[in-house]
Amino acid sequence: MATKAKTKKRRPKKKTYRFQLTLPGIAGTAVVCFCLFLWMFLLGIWAGQTFLLPSAKPGVAMEGRSGSGERSVETLVSRAKKKPSLAGQK
Repeated sequence: MATKAKTKKRRPKKKTYRFQLTLPGIAGTAVVCFCLFLWMFLLGIWAGQTFLLPSAKPGVAMEGRSGSGERSVETLVSRAKKKPSLAGQK
């Protein structure tokens, strides 16, 4: 009797890519990423302040100044209750 040869299903080979970095390569990549993230953070802070804070109006800035030399000062009154001090408690 003739024996049948075992046939294996052949899968098509997938192309695999392998990246290898040395320790200085990993450190350099980490430094570059840190600088990019720091730059984006600072750019976000600057953009947030630019969008949220209104720009100064020239007419308002000079409005309070008069030739007589008097200055008007606005005071803010705090309505928050003060917490009792811990010095008197035992």
